[in-house]
Amino acid sequence: MHEINGLLGLAKRSGNVISGDGLIKSIQSGKAKLVIISEECGENLRKKLVDKCTYYKIPYVYMEEFALNQSLGSMNRKAIAIKEQGFAQKLHACLKG
Repeated sequence: MHEINGLLGLAKRSGNVISGDGLIKSIQSGKAKLVIISEECGENLRKKLVDKCTYYKIPYVYMEEFALNQSLGSMNRKAIAIKEQGFAQKLHACLKG
């Protein structure tokens, strides 16, 4: 978990994290290389994100909401996108494995 926290913090500081209104647009435009969805995310948002990721062939993973927000140093993030391929590959491997 320490490695995931470090990678997410580094990605945020380097400007490679997308959240909020830009999240769906980043999936549709192909800028998102990985989408991380909170396990505590609402049904409607989860379905919307999973459907978009599936359609646009963007990988997605689930992460506990507390850990996600703690890693980013922010509150109340339900989902984020990583837009740099290196960060996305490493995070995907850590979260899936």
